Amino acid sequence: IYGVNDGLGAIFGIVSGVSGATAGDSKYVLLAGLSGIIASALSMGSGAYLAAKSELEIYHAEVAREREAIQMNGPEARELLSLYYQVKGVPEDDAQHMVSHIASDPDQLLRALANERLGSSEEALSNPLVSATSGALSTAVGASIPVIPFFFMHGIEAVIAAAIISLAAHFAVGAAKSLITIRSWWSSGLEMTLVGAAEGAVTYGIGILLGKGGI
Repeated sequence: IYGVNDGLGAIFGIVSGVSGATAGDSKYVLLAGLSGIIASALSMGSGAYLAAKSELEIYHAEVAREREAIQMNGPEARELLSLYYQVKGVPEDDAQHMVSHIASDPDQLLRALANERLGSSEEALSNPLVSATSGALSTAVGASIPVIPFFFMHGIEAVIAAAIISLAAHFAVGAAKSLITIRSWWSSGLEMTLVGAAEGAVTYGIGILLGKGGI
């Protein structure tokens, strides 16, 4: 959803601005739009890759620190893990018994302590390549929507068609967000549509001013 929304919003703004400046000249709109699609997809993909890779590197660094702490003071590490379990409601005797059982395997103790301290596990972290691929593809899909009409139309008709399908896509993306939030689908969709309409109006107006100024 984030990738589609980012691509849709960015390229809709570009298409609106260039359309305003060129009166919907398909050649210039397509040139700007396609360049924007490529740039947005690559930017989102590389950003997602670096973010996921950084999370993994931070996690591995923290695990290394936990391993060193266990080696330096094993009893303290076991006591700390017991306290984590007690905070969750496990009785002290049961927590101590659990830790004693876990500590019989040093690797298991390390994983348990790291999971409790970091609140996550390596398996729960994103795969950098998967994040990059999904981010780039979803952004490209969203970014392609405002450009499509200019392959078949030109002038004000293409501008109107691009605005209609882009705002419809904004509504669909907003409604899709309601699948993972508590907001109603129509409220979320309407909010996204209004944001997209404001963005398109502003960039279209700026494009007209720049076009009249000969820039």
